[in-house]
Amino acid sequence: MSSTQKFSIGSLSVPDESCPLFIAGPCLIENRAMAMETAEELQRIGQEVGVRFIFKGSYRKANRTSGTSFTGIGDTEALEVLAEIRQRYNMPVITDIHETKDVTHAARYVDVLQIPAFLCRQTELLVAAGESGLAVNIKKGQFMAPDDMALAAAKVVQTGNNRVMLTERGSSFGYHNLVVDFRGLAKMAESGYPVLYDATHSLQLPGAGHGISGGERQYVMPLARAAVAAGVDGLFFEIHPNPSKAMSDAATQVALADFGTIVKQLLHLYRCVRSLHSL
Repeated sequence: MSSTQKFSIGSLSVPDESCPLFIAGPCLIENRAMAMETAEELQRIGQEVGVRFIFKGSYRKANRTSGTSFTGIGDTEALEVLAEIRQRYNMPVITDIHETKDVTHAARYVDVLQIPAFLCRQTELLVAAGESGLAVNIKKGQFMAPDDMALAAAKVVQTGNNRVMLTERGSSFGYHNLVVDFRGLAKMAESGYPVLYDATHSLQLPGAGHGISGGERQYVMPLARAAVAAGVDGLFFEIHPNPSKAMSDAATQVALADFGTIVKQLLHLYRCVRSLHSL
């Protein structure tokens, strides 16, 4: 799988033949201390293994299953945490946006804007994200055919912004279930944009937890390895110091203490797969 569109996010090259792009962080900025603990561990892992991360954290969760679910600590407060991580750890940061009015506010604090899967067809939102000039990561909707994601990317590109990534995060399969069709990774790559695999959201059981999403975290590594073997350019993980206590996506976030081993394994596999291209 080869991506023709290449660009940079800070000093990170996308894609990079020697290292997958890793996007990792908590589902939601629950508080400053937790976010800083996660960023510090990512920096430690990066220095040990020789990779760099884009730190992920939603400053607000606008698409919760239940109206009583926690949505955030306040927009500006959470965005300031992301900006502090970017400065303190020299780490690019990414966050979700949900409405066009979010773009201007969030863009002042982050390096990448992410379009949530449910909103990947929202033309005005995609155009506004493109006009920000920041890199844009578009999550594939659970209802979207993979080849149709090229049309979503085109809405960003029409603004003159070619820094677009597409991320697979599973497709709806009946009620309360997602499956990953690995043909879709190759189909999205045919668009010419870098393709990432969301290793944690793909294992959600949406709405299966009586007002919250369930999940099958035990399958994170088998599917992540399969995605790397299929040729993805990067991987997306939600990680948390104590997943069982997470205020969002508790069933699928990966324990922070386990993430270093995961990165090492996937980095090794990625380099093996890329080396096959030269044979």
